[in-house]
Amino acid sequence: MKTRDCIVGDEEKLMEVRLWQAVVVTTIQEWVSGPLRRKREAEDYLFKDERDFPLVCQSAGLDVGRLRSKLARLKLPKELRASRFRLIWEELSLQR
Repeated sequence: MKTRDCIVGDEEKLMEVRLWQAVVVTTIQEWVSGPLRRKREAEDYLFKDERDFPLVCQSAGLDVGRLRSKLARLKLPKELRASRFRLIWEELSLQR
C-alpha cells in the first residue's frame, strides 16, 4: 500500500508542476502575441515581478533567473519570435 501512495503522490506532484508550467507558458504567450495591454502586463510580470513570479517558476520546476535570461533573447523582431519561443521552451523542457 505504501508504494501505491508514493506513486499517487508522485503523479499529483507531476500534475501540480505541469499546472504551474502552463501558467508560465500562458504568460509567455500573452507577452509574445497578446493584445498590447496584456503584452505589457505579461512583460512586467515576467521581467520585473520579484515576489510571485519566482514562486511560480519554482513550483513549475524552473529557475527564474535562467528563464528570464532566455526570455530576454525573445525581444527580437516580431517575425522571429514564435520560432525562438519554441526553441527556448524545448531547451528548458530538455533540462529536466
